[in-house]
Amino acid sequence: MAFSIALVTLIVPDYDEALAFYCGMLGFNLLEDTDLGGGKRWLRVSPDGGGTALLLAKAATDGQAKSIGCQVGGRVAFFLQTDAFDRDWRAMSDAGVHFVETPREERYGKVAVFEDPFGNRWDLIQPMRALADR
Repeated sequence: MAFSIALVTLIVPDYDEALAFYCGMLGFNLLEDTDLGGGKRWLRVSPDGGGTALLLAKAATDGQAKSIGCQVGGRVAFFLQTDAFDRDWRAMSDAGVHFVETPREERYGKVAVFEDPFGNRWDLIQPMRALADR
């Protein structure tokens, strides 16, 4: 049996605001934007080369709205892997992405934490093996 994770749901307060960040600022690809009626959309985005996509889901209840930005209890929730950390960190910074720390090198690679406009924490990371290949 072969499995893969195709989608990860990310609850957002507004579809268009989420699209502006993920596709506008981060440069993700819009894979699908289907109107489901009643104000709901099936909205999938992913970075170039990514097999796993985000399903951007607008909060529909107070409980869902309360989880925006803290879906994993304040930890880094997502890991955006790059093959050129310095280039992508600079481009993201220039686009206005909010990094909460300066880049650092760890045993596993070069990394910096950033936040989306909703408070979700992300690692921009270049794995050590990719750094060694430079």
